[in-house]
This record gives sequence, C-alpha cells and structure tokens, in this order.
Amino acid sequence: MTTVWLVIRSLVLWTLSIVHFFVVCTFLVLLSLFKDPRYNDRPQRVFFRNVLRVLGVRFRVRYSPGFDPSRTALFICNHVNIFDPMVIYSAIPQFVRGMELESHFKIPAYGWMVGRFGNIPLPKKHGKAEMRELARRILAALQGGVSIIVFAEGHRTRDGRVAPFQRGIFRMATQFGYPIAPMSITGSYQLKRRNSWLLRPATIEVYLHDLVETEGLQPGDADALRDRVHQAVSRPVDSSLGIVDASAELRSYRTVGSRTEVASDHATAS
Repeated sequence: MTTVWLVIRSLVLWTLSIVHFFVVCTFLVLLSLFKDPRYNDRPQRVFFRNVLRVLGVRFRVRYSPGFDPSRTALFICNHVNIFDPMVIYSAIPQFVRGMELESHFKIPAYGWMVGRFGNIPLPKKHGKAEMRELARRILAALQGGVSIIVFAEGHRTRDGRVAPFQRGIFRMATQFGYPIAPMSITGSYQLKRRNSWLLRPATIEVYLHDLVETEGLQPGDADALRDRVHQAVSRPVDSSLGIVDASAELRSYRTVGSRTEVASDHATAS
C-alpha cells in the first residue's frame, strides 16, 4: 500500500469513526438517562463493534478450554492503542467495566459515557489512601457481578510487545478472591501504533485464556501471580510478532467470532 493511499485512507477512516463515535456516544448517554446502562448493555456493545467495522478491521475472538464466560473476573489485558476499549467490549462476554484515568472523565461525550456507565476513575496520585479507595471500588464492582478490565502495564505498548506488569493489581487480586482472566489482543498494533496516526488494514484477534484462581492466595504470592499472568498474555502477542511460535498451544482455542449477542445475554442474566 503506497504512502499516499495510506494517508488518504487514514483521513477518511478517522473522519468516519470520529463522527460515528461522538454521535452514538451522545445517543447512548441520553439513553442512559431513561434506562440503567447495567440492563442496557447490548446497544453499547453494538456501538463499539461498529467502530471496528468502520475502521475496516477483521475481528475474531478465541476462547481457551479453561475460560468460563459465566464467571465474574478480573481481566488483565495488554494495552495497545486508543481502540482497546472497542476491542474489549466486542470480545468479553461478561458484563465488564474498566478503570479510566480521572482526566478521561472530562473528555466530551466519551467522558460523559464512561462516568455514567460505571467505569472506575484511576487516581493520578498513587498514595496509600488512593489505592485503598481504588481497591474498595474494584471489589464492590466484582461483588456486584461486574467484571473489571485492567491494563497492568500502565501505558500503551511502544514496540507491540507486552511490557512488564505493575504489581499493585495483583496484590489486590490476592485479597479479592475472584479469578483473573488473562486476555491478549493481537493485530491491533498493526492497525495503529503509538506514535503514528496512520490506520493500516488489520485483523485483530483476542485470546481469552484459562482463568487463574486467586482464592487462598496471600499478598506474598503477588509476584508469582503477576509472572504467570504476564506469560499467558504475552505468548500470543509475541507469536503474532514472530518472536516465538505459540501456534501449537493456541490450537486448542475455540474461535467464536464477535461475542456481541452472547455478551448481552450474560449481562442481562447476571
């Protein structure tokens, strides 16, 4: 694909996706005034999936044999680019919400939506008081049947690979007792890289791995838990980049495509 054509293509796709995003975001916020978003999950998922369609993305989801779509879990995922929320909500079947930087709640349309829909603000300061409050909010969400997505790297990837995970969320997880669901996004780095605005043709695959149980763990187990989850998340990503060959172990994963319909069913039932 020539550079000129890639620039023209990117300009058109950005324009279409931004218009679609802000128009539908505003509609969803207005809709939430009349119906609780907790029981109106389907339009949100359709919207996020449509953003990927507008971008021309091919999209697949793959379940490992040990992934249970009916259990509330703490999803740990690699952080690729600004389209991660669209990918996540198109892939995870559980009712799920994320942690967002406090500054994101001030973004027009998007900020209104994430606040209204129950996402958890991530404080700028990471003092003990702030972390205790964050842990309280996460646990309350899990106890209410809401799965939580966490970008444990703390920043978007610079080279496509999964950076080291921060320890804090794993220490919290040992206290929560809810399972961790490792999640890998591949192909999204090919769509958009951190320091480029160009949008390239891409096929995004999401891998939902075996659940990792945390019940009975102690805070001292946090490092081993972090390493185990990091390895699970990294393998498909490194394989997609040609760094390792994980094709044999990923063969047992079942391709399920977009989970919009199933996700909506689980969210309504929970």
